[in-house]
Amino acid sequence: MTLYQVDAFTDKLFGGNPAAVVPLDHWIDASLMQRLAMENNLSETAFICPSGDPAYDFGIRWFTPELEINLCGHATLASSYVIFHFLAFPGEEIRFSCQSGLLKVRRNGDRIDMNFPSWKPAPTDEDRARMSRALGGITIAGIYRHRDLLVELVDEDAVRQCRPDFSLIRSIGEKVIITAAGSNVDFVSRFFAPTAGIDEDPVTGSAHSQLIPFWSDRLGKKKMKALQVSKRTGTLYCEQLEDRVIMGGHCAFYMKGTFETGETP
Repeated sequence: MTLYQVDAFTDKLFGGNPAAVVPLDHWIDASLMQRLAMENNLSETAFICPSGDPAYDFGIRWFTPELEINLCGHATLASSYVIFHFLAFPGEEIRFSCQSGLLKVRRNGDRIDMNFPSWKPAPTDEDRARMSRALGGITIAGIYRHRDLLVELVDEDAVRQCRPDFSLIRSIGEKVIITAAGSNVDFVSRFFAPTAGIDEDPVTGSAHSQLIPFWSDRLGKKKMKALQVSKRTGTLYCEQLEDRVIMGGHCAFYMKGTFETGETP
Protein backbone atom coordinates (compact mmCIF):
# COMPACT_ATOMS: atom_id res chain seq x y z
CA MET A 1 0.00 0.00 0.00
CA THR A 2 1.03 3.61 -0.57
CA LEU A 3 0.93 6.34 2.05
CA TYR A 4 1.35 10.08 1.57
CA GLN A 5 1.97 12.60 4.34
CA VAL A 6 0.96 16.19 3.68
CA ASP A 7 1.03 19.30 5.89
CA ALA A 8 -2.35 21.00 5.45
CA PHE A 9 -3.36 24.66 5.87
CA THR A 10 0.20 25.86 5.35
CA ASP A 11 2.53 26.65 2.47
CA LYS A 12 5.63 25.77 4.50
CA LEU A 13 6.82 22.33 5.50
CA PHE A 14 6.54 21.54 9.23
CA GLY A 15 3.65 23.98 9.62
CA GLY A 16 -0.09 23.42 9.56
CA ASN A 17 -1.50 20.01 10.40
CA PRO A 18 0.12 16.79 9.10
CA ALA A 19 -2.25 14.16 7.72
CA ALA A 20 -1.63 10.70 6.34
CA VAL A 21 -3.50 9.79 3.16
CA VAL A 22 -3.90 6.18 1.99
CA PRO A 23 -5.44 5.68 -1.49
CA LEU A 24 -7.25 2.36 -1.89
CA ASP A 25 -8.66 0.56 -4.92
CA HIS A 26 -11.30 -1.10 -2.70
CA TRP A 27 -12.36 -0.60 0.90
CA ILE A 28 -10.51 -2.58 3.55
CA ASP A 29 -11.85 -3.60 6.94
CA ALA A 30 -12.52 -0.71 9.34
CA SER A 31 -10.58 -2.42 12.12
CA LEU A 32 -7.49 -2.47 9.89
CA MET A 33 -7.93 1.20 9.02
CA GLN A 34 -8.12 1.96 12.73
CA ARG A 35 -4.94 0.03 13.46
CA LEU A 36 -3.13 1.83 10.63
CA ALA A 37 -4.25 5.19 12.04
CA MET A 38 -2.96 4.14 15.45
CA GLU A 39 0.36 3.14 13.90
CA ASN A 40 0.67 6.45 12.00
CA ASN A 41 -0.09 8.32 15.26
CA LEU A 42 -1.13 11.52 13.47
CA SER A 43 -4.28 13.39 14.41
CA GLU A 44 -5.94 11.88 11.31
CA THR A 45 -5.31 9.25 8.69
CA ALA A 46 -7.61 9.55 5.67
CA PHE A 47 -8.53 6.64 3.43
CA ILE A 48 -9.83 7.42 -0.05
CA CYS A 49 -11.34 5.02 -2.56
CA PRO A 50 -12.91 5.54 -6.01
CA SER A 51 -16.68 5.68 -5.71
CA GLY A 52 -18.95 3.22 -7.48
CA ASP A 53 -21.66 5.89 -7.44
CA PRO A 54 -21.59 8.25 -10.46
CA ALA A 55 -22.65 11.13 -8.17
CA TYR A 56 -19.26 10.98 -6.43
CA ASP A 57 -15.61 10.68 -7.43
CA PHE A 58 -14.22 9.23 -4.19
CA GLY A 59 -15.35 7.98 -0.83
CA ILE A 60 -13.39 9.25 2.17
CA ARG A 61 -13.09 8.08 5.78
CA TRP A 62 -11.06 9.62 8.62
CA PHE A 63 -9.53 7.93 11.64
CA THR A 64 -7.77 9.40 14.67
CA PRO A 65 -5.44 7.05 16.59
CA GLU A 66 -8.49 6.18 18.76
CA LEU A 67 -11.64 6.30 16.61
CA GLU A 68 -13.34 7.08 13.31
CA ILE A 69 -14.81 10.58 13.02
CA ASN A 70 -17.58 11.98 10.81
CA LEU A 71 -15.78 15.01 9.37
CA CYS A 72 -12.17 16.21 9.08
CA GLY A 73 -11.03 19.28 7.21
CA HIS A 74 -7.24 19.09 7.14
CA ALA A 75 -7.15 15.43 6.07
CA THR A 76 -9.70 16.21 3.32
CA LEU A 77 -7.48 19.05 2.16
CA ALA A 78 -4.46 16.71 2.21
CA SER A 79 -6.41 13.99 0.36
CA SER A 80 -7.46 16.48 -2.31
CA TYR A 81 -3.84 17.56 -2.74
CA VAL A 82 -2.84 13.91 -3.26
CA ILE A 83 -5.65 13.35 -5.77
CA PHE A 84 -4.84 16.49 -7.76
CA HIS A 85 -1.05 16.02 -7.73
CA PHE A 86 -0.42 12.27 -7.66
CA LEU A 87 -3.49 10.34 -8.85
CA ALA A 88 -3.85 11.89 -12.31
CA PHE A 89 -7.33 13.22 -11.55
CA PRO A 90 -8.52 15.11 -14.66
CA GLY A 91 -11.03 17.55 -13.17
CA GLU A 92 -10.94 20.78 -11.18
CA GLU A 93 -13.54 19.63 -8.62
CA ILE A 94 -13.59 16.46 -6.49
CA ARG A 95 -16.88 15.12 -5.10
CA PHE A 96 -16.39 13.10 -1.91
CA SER A 97 -18.98 10.91 -0.22
CA CYS A 98 -18.61 10.59 3.54
CA GLN A 99 -20.57 10.24 6.78
CA SER A 100 -21.44 13.96 6.60
CA GLY A 101 -22.84 13.73 3.06
CA LEU A 102 -21.44 15.30 -0.11
CA LEU A 103 -18.21 17.30 0.14
CA LYS A 104 -17.01 19.29 -2.86
CA VAL A 105 -13.41 20.43 -3.20
CA ARG A 106 -12.12 22.74 -5.94
CA ARG A 107 -8.77 24.05 -7.11
CA ASN A 108 -8.46 27.80 -6.64
CA GLY A 109 -5.10 28.73 -8.15
CA ASP A 110 -2.48 27.32 -5.80
CA ARG A 111 -5.10 27.02 -3.06
CA ILE A 112 -7.68 24.30 -2.49
CA ASP A 113 -11.19 25.32 -1.38
CA MET A 114 -13.48 22.90 0.46
CA ASN A 115 -17.27 23.19 0.61
CA PHE A 116 -18.35 21.90 4.03
CA PRO A 117 -21.55 21.90 6.08
CA SER A 118 -22.32 24.99 8.16
CA TRP A 119 -22.86 24.01 11.80
CA LYS A 120 -24.05 27.10 13.64
CA PRO A 121 -23.49 26.54 17.36
CA ALA A 122 -26.20 27.43 19.85
CA PRO A 123 -25.79 28.67 23.44
CA THR A 124 -25.58 25.88 25.98
CA ASP A 125 -25.93 25.62 29.75
CA GLU A 126 -22.56 23.86 30.11
CA ASP A 127 -21.04 24.51 33.55
CA ARG A 128 -18.82 27.58 33.07
CA ALA A 129 -16.92 27.08 36.33
CA ARG A 130 -16.02 23.50 35.42
CA MET A 131 -14.99 24.50 31.90
CA SER A 132 -12.91 27.39 33.23
CA ARG A 133 -11.03 24.98 35.50
CA ALA A 134 -10.45 22.61 32.56
CA LEU A 135 -9.00 25.51 30.58
CA GLY A 136 -6.58 26.56 33.31
CA GLY A 137 -8.81 29.00 35.19
CA ILE A 138 -9.36 31.30 32.22
CA THR A 139 -12.25 33.81 31.93
CA ILE A 140 -15.03 32.57 29.63
CA ALA A 141 -17.26 34.92 27.61
CA GLY A 142 -19.71 32.25 26.39
CA ILE A 143 -20.16 28.55 25.65
CA TYR A 144 -21.93 27.20 22.55
CA ARG A 145 -22.45 23.79 21.01
CA HIS A 146 -22.97 21.94 17.77
CA ARG A 147 -20.83 18.82 17.28
CA ASP A 148 -18.25 20.19 19.70
CA LEU A 149 -18.24 22.75 22.50
CA LEU A 150 -17.24 26.21 21.30
CA VAL A 151 -15.88 28.38 24.11
CA GLU A 152 -15.52 32.11 23.44
CA LEU A 153 -12.71 33.82 25.34
CA VAL A 154 -12.19 37.53 25.94
CA ASP A 155 -9.37 38.15 23.44
CA GLU A 156 -6.67 36.63 21.26
CA ASP A 157 -4.08 36.65 24.04
CA ALA A 158 -6.38 34.51 26.18
CA VAL A 159 -6.58 31.93 23.39
CA ARG A 160 -2.82 31.92 22.89
CA GLN A 161 -1.99 31.77 26.61
CA CYS A 162 -4.58 29.11 27.54
CA ARG A 163 -3.00 26.17 29.39
CA PRO A 164 -5.66 23.43 29.41
CA ASP A 165 -5.87 20.53 31.84
CA PHE A 166 -6.35 17.66 29.39
CA SER A 167 -7.36 15.23 32.12
CA LEU A 168 -10.24 17.52 33.12
CA ILE A 169 -11.27 18.03 29.47
CA ARG A 170 -11.25 14.26 29.03
CA SER A 171 -13.50 13.89 32.09
CA ILE A 172 -15.98 16.36 30.57
CA GLY A 173 -16.12 14.02 27.57
CA GLU A 174 -16.25 16.72 24.86
CA LYS A 175 -14.08 18.07 22.08
CA VAL A 176 -13.46 21.75 22.85
CA ILE A 177 -12.86 24.73 20.55
CA ILE A 178 -11.62 27.98 22.10
CA THR A 179 -11.86 31.17 20.06
CA ALA A 180 -11.73 34.97 20.10
CA ALA A 181 -11.62 37.84 17.64
CA GLY A 182 -8.18 38.25 16.08
CA SER A 183 -5.82 41.19 15.84
CA ASN A 184 -4.39 40.63 12.33
CA VAL A 185 -7.05 38.15 11.20
CA ASP A 186 -10.80 38.00 11.75
CA PHE A 187 -10.68 35.28 14.42
CA VAL A 188 -8.31 32.84 16.08
CA SER A 189 -8.88 29.43 17.61
CA ARG A 190 -7.41 26.31 19.20
CA PHE A 191 -8.88 22.80 19.39
CA PHE A 192 -8.59 20.16 22.12
CA ALA A 193 -9.75 16.56 21.65
CA PRO A 194 -8.22 14.28 24.32
CA THR A 195 -11.33 12.08 24.11
CA ALA A 196 -10.26 11.25 20.52
CA GLY A 197 -6.62 10.66 21.43
CA ILE A 198 -5.49 14.17 20.39
CA ASP A 199 -4.70 16.60 23.21
CA GLU A 200 -4.34 19.57 20.84
CA ASP A 201 -4.97 19.39 17.11
CA PRO A 202 -2.69 21.78 15.18
CA VAL A 203 -5.27 22.97 12.60
CA THR A 204 -8.86 21.74 12.54
CA GLY A 205 -11.02 22.22 9.45
CA SER A 206 -14.13 20.59 10.93
CA ALA A 207 -14.05 23.04 13.87
CA HIS A 208 -14.41 25.83 11.32
CA SER A 209 -17.77 24.39 10.27
CA GLN A 210 -18.85 25.87 13.63
CA LEU A 211 -16.45 28.82 13.80
CA ILE A 212 -17.33 30.31 10.40
CA PRO A 213 -21.10 30.73 11.02
CA PHE A 214 -20.40 31.86 14.60
CA TRP A 215 -18.02 34.64 13.56
CA SER A 216 -19.94 35.53 10.41
CA ASP A 217 -22.86 36.48 12.65
CA ARG A 218 -20.65 38.25 15.19
CA LEU A 219 -18.65 40.25 12.67
CA GLY A 220 -21.35 40.75 10.03
CA LYS A 221 -19.00 39.40 7.36
CA LYS A 222 -19.26 36.60 4.82
CA LYS A 223 -15.57 36.33 3.90
CA MET A 224 -12.99 36.04 6.67
CA LYS A 225 -9.43 35.01 7.35
CA ALA A 226 -8.74 32.74 10.32
CA LEU A 227 -5.67 31.58 12.18
CA GLN A 228 -5.44 28.50 14.38
CA VAL A 229 -2.79 29.50 16.90
CA SER A 230 -1.36 26.12 17.86
CA LYS A 231 2.40 25.63 17.99
CA ARG A 232 2.46 24.75 14.25
CA THR A 233 -0.26 27.33 13.30
CA GLY A 234 -2.41 27.26 10.18
CA THR A 235 -4.26 29.78 8.01
CA LEU A 236 -7.78 29.29 6.64
CA TYR A 237 -9.62 31.41 4.07
CA CYS A 238 -13.29 31.26 5.05
CA GLU A 239 -16.66 32.15 3.56
CA GLN A 240 -20.19 31.72 4.91
CA LEU A 241 -22.76 30.63 2.31
CA GLU A 242 -26.42 29.81 3.02
CA ASP A 243 -26.15 26.42 4.72
CA ARG A 244 -22.55 25.68 3.73
CA VAL A 245 -19.14 27.14 4.39
CA ILE A 246 -16.02 27.45 2.28
CA MET A 247 -12.65 26.89 3.91
CA GLY A 248 -9.58 27.16 1.76
CA GLY A 249 -5.92 26.54 2.37
CA HIS A 250 -2.55 25.50 1.01
CA CYS A 251 -0.59 22.27 1.43
CA ALA A 252 3.07 21.33 1.73
CA PHE A 253 4.05 17.85 0.57
CA TYR A 254 6.27 15.91 2.96
CA MET A 255 6.50 12.21 2.13
CA LYS A 256 5.42 9.30 -0.03
CA GLY A 257 6.11 5.76 1.14
CA THR A 258 4.94 2.18 0.96
CA PHE A 259 3.97 -0.11 3.81
CA GLU A 260 2.76 -3.63 4.43
CA THR A 261 -0.01 -4.48 6.87
CA GLY A 262 0.94 -8.11 7.38
CA GLU A 263 -2.63 -8.96 6.39
CA THR A 264 -4.40 -9.72 3.15
CA PRO A 265 -6.58 -6.65 2.36
